Amino acid sequence: MEQYVAFLGNHPVLSIIWVVLAAMLVSSWFKSQFSKIRQINPQQLTMLVNRQDGQVFDMRAAKEFNQGHIAGSEQVSAEKLKQKDFAGLEKHKSKPIILVCNTGMTASAVADNMHKAGFEQVFVLSGGIGAWQSAGLPISNGK
Repeated sequence: MEQYVAFLGNHPVLSIIWVVLAAMLVSSWFKSQFSKIRQINPQQLTMLVNRQDGQVFDMRAAKEFNQGHIAGSEQVSAEKLKQKDFAGLEKHKSKPIILVCNTGMTASAVADNMHKAGFEQVFVLSGGIGAWQSAGLPISNGK
């Protein structure tokens, strides 16, 4: 214990950085545990689509979408969704909606806005399309 106190006294900047990082980690964990938006893996995505008639929306650019996407997914403009323009998605409001982007980061922010707009079941593919491909699951080319 004396070593920790000595370290804190000798390295106050490093100690503050460590405390801030630990607080951010705990905050992030709590936020993910109590969030209405669930991060799902590729297998869970498949189950949602097959068993609960879930719809996959791919937020990547049209060019990336055409190069390869999850079968049955629809391409939507990430810019429109970021601006809370959910026109055309209202018919899916009560169904499970799975958002896919490159890494899962863009989709997370949009999913939160969709939930606030009244979409009941919004999910994000954790790791994005890269996670889908890494799992060895098939992608469709073209439209």
